[in-house]
Amino acid sequence: MNADLLALQTRLGYRFTSVPLLARALTHRSHSADHYERLEFLGDSVLSLAISGLLYERLSRQHEGELSRIRANLVKEDTLAGIATTLGLSAVLRLGEGELRSGGQRKPSILADVVEAIIGAVYLDAGFSEAEALVRRLYQGVDINPAMSASSKDAKTALQEWLQGRKMKLPVYRVTAIKGEAHRQTFEVLCEIESGQSQPGSGVSRRAAEQAAAAALLQQLNKNPK
Repeated sequence: MNADLLALQTRLGYRFTSVPLLARALTHRSHSADHYERLEFLGDSVLSLAISGLLYERLSRQHEGELSRIRANLVKEDTLAGIATTLGLSAVLRLGEGELRSGGQRKPSILADVVEAIIGAVYLDAGFSEAEALVRRLYQGVDINPAMSASSKDAKTALQEWLQGRKMKLPVYRVTAIKGEAHRQTFEVLCEIESGQSQPGSGVSRRAAEQAAAAALLQQLNKNPK
């Protein structure tokens, strides 16, 4: 194990049993076929559950809608990228040459993805309790307070609340295409709801494309709620 990975584990407050899991969590698809995207998918869900538990515990007077908005603020790209910067992840990312030339080590979307991938890696390495403990350490320096619920909602959160208010199922986001070179990709996503209505969206990351699709569908629903 190299010194950089040892130092990162010290900053995380967690020592991996399977160091290759950590290495994969730091590897972008432009560098290797053994990259972090599946770990990111897993970590996204683990993070959401861990933050939900934290908010339920700390903010006993907030109702579900407010808790959802606060959680959205805590797991959004900017917040995760800030955590990544605190951890010094830019220095240990494994990126392809093209992504390095385009400044990939500083892209908020990549930094946010890697934080989620590390959380997913810890979950696989040691289970939910350790992953939850990691999340709580990562958020120790984040001011969690009820005022966060007043922040402007992102499109995905706003769409979710629109649907929940009408007792409808949550939307489904499906990647329909990924275009361009590994270091300069465009994601295309379709957002669908149970009524059969759907809208596409595109962006430089999966998150950005999902937000664009959600915004388009929400606009359509507000014009024609039926």
